[in-house]
Amino acid sequence: MKQSITKHVIENRIFLIRGQRVMIDRDLAELYQVKTKALNQAVRRNLSRFPAGFMFRLNRSERNELVTNCDRFDLLKYASLSPMVFTDYGVAMLSSVLRSQRAVQINILIIRTFIRLRELALNHRELSEKLHHLEAKVHMHDSKIRDLFRAMKEMLTPKKSIGFNPTVNEK
Repeated sequence: MKQSITKHVIENRIFLIRGQRVMIDRDLAELYQVKTKALNQAVRRNLSRFPAGFMFRLNRSERNELVTNCDRFDLLKYASLSPMVFTDYGVAMLSSVLRSQRAVQINILIIRTFIRLRELALNHRELSEKLHHLEAKVHMHDSKIRDLFRAMKEMLTPKKSIGFNPTVNEK
């Protein structure tokens, strides 16, 4: 490999679009050190390997949002076609279509990154659920503590006594 590709570099090229983590065709082409046109031609020649859950083309609003949020995609606003995006399954399939040693090595890094992100998302979901449970518990405890303080205040508030009151007769 000419340059060292880190997980951080790959993570920064994964986007959440339509609720799926995907990579843009031009980013993949850059990582594989091929032209975007060549990558897309290889995919078109092997469309049967890329069913619906493996890749899709961005619609105009998705493309515009991508261009707005990422300066490195400025040229896309002039492109006649929106870019193709690939899910982790599509990325895995790309190594068999491109058939280069670099594609295989980069795909291994990308798949590991996708797996790591999935694990982080699961941990985040578990942590979020635990936090929600804890908040509910604290809220329940707060209401019980308020009830306890209310009862203590009632006990400390002087009541009208019935019967003999020694302080009244001392005058």
